[in-house]
Amino acid sequence: MDNRTLIVARIDAADRPRIAECFAESDATHLPEALGVRRRILFGYQDLYFHYIEFSGDGRAAMERGAQDPEFARVSQRLRPFVEPYDPQIWRSPADAVATPFYRWTGPEPGTAP
Repeated sequence: MDNRTLIVARIDAADRPRIAECFAESDATHLPEALGVRRRILFGYQDLYFHYIEFSGDGRAAMERGAQDPEFARVSQRLRPFVEPYDPQIWRSPADAVATPFYRWTGPEPGTAP
C-alpha cells in the first residue's frame, strides 16, 4: 500500500492556470474527501506536468474508486484539452501514468536524537 502518487503527463506551460482552476473547482467538491486525498501539489517543468497526491489510504485503490465517481469523470473531461498522456500508447487512465518510486529516505523527526 502506498499513500503517495505521482502522475506524469505533458502540458503546454501556458495552460497551467487553467489546469489549476480545474483542480481548484474539483477540490471544492466531495471528491477529495471521498477518495481520502490529503494533499495535492501540481508541478510543471517545461512541457511536463507532475501531479503529486497524498492519500489517507491506498492511492491506487482511491484512484480505482474515483473512476466510478461522476465528479472524477467531470474533472478528467475538463482537463483533457490541457493534459496529454506522457506515453499515449499505454495510457488508458491516470493510473497508467503513475511514476514508480525507486529510492526513499526519511530523516529523523525534529527534536529526536539520531
